[in-house]
Amino acid sequence: MKIITTGRIAALCLGLSLPLAAVAQEPRAASVQAPAAATNQARRTQHLTQEQMMQQVETHLAALRTQLGITPAQEPQWQEFAKVQRDNAIAMRQRFTQRGTQLAQMSAADNMMDYAQITELLAQERMRLATAFRGLYDVMSPEQKQRADVVFRTHQQQQHRRGAPRPS
Repeated sequence: MKIITTGRIAALCLGLSLPLAAVAQEPRAASVQAPAAATNQARRTQHLTQEQMMQQVETHLAALRTQLGITPAQEPQWQEFAKVQRDNAIAMRQRFTQRGTQLAQMSAADNMMDYAQITELLAQERMRLATAFRGLYDVMSPEQKQRADVVFRTHQQQQHRRGAPRPS
């Protein structure tokens, strides 16, 4: 199994208009790996810094805000949605950092259990984001709702064509 780097996690999540919780692992045939220390060091150098990741989140949020045409009256709901998205990004980054430090010592069974726990965390984060977005969506005008429907549908279709995981 190969862990997707934080940069790829950010790209997946931002492309799906979801928090940086859209995390996936790609199954690969078993292969001989470089020594664990070298492999982990290579992964660390590929990761975005937390500041870079958060800049991507902020860039995404700014673009989404513009696309949706958020009004001053919708600011409280927008702020809640944006907070959940930021919090999810931080939590998932921390969880994958933890996984990265432990992966070399994990048995296959431990690896599978750890991935299952990450999948549960991802589902919980998506539910929090969906709830926050519902609050925003409920106060949108019909035109904004129509734009939101198109924006989210278009992003998901683009990600699907690229083979990225889609939300359920």
